[in-house]
Amino acid sequence: MSKPIGPYTPAVRAGDWIIVSGQLGLKNGAIVAGGVAGQTAQAVANLKALLAEHGATLADVKKTTCFLTDIDTFATFNEAYVKAFGNHRPARSTVGIAGLVGTAVVEIEAWAYKPVG
Repeated sequence: MSKPIGPYTPAVRAGDWIIVSGQLGLKNGAIVAGGVAGQTAQAVANLKALLAEHGATLADVKKTTCFLTDIDTFATFNEAYVKAFGNHRPARSTVGIAGLVGTAVVEIEAWAYKPVG
């Protein structure tokens, strides 16, 4: 996992919930190649790794909020998102925004429900 690029905690547990801060397509501190598809795959991989640190999986994700710097890339994003999440379909919002950090074009944050104990 890449270190956070800002003053925040990548994932926190709040009772039975695990809240994961927005994940970019970062690997080893750099944005991955492959544009929207590559960055989406890496952002979900990062999300998966953070969930694992808290004993959860992508199947525990109940809600994602996704940000795209170009809403016209939605179809490409959606294809990569579906591939990364498999058959699991959490509730989701996808928003077009003006920009992200550096050359990032995708960000995904998530809420996962994984009861303690």
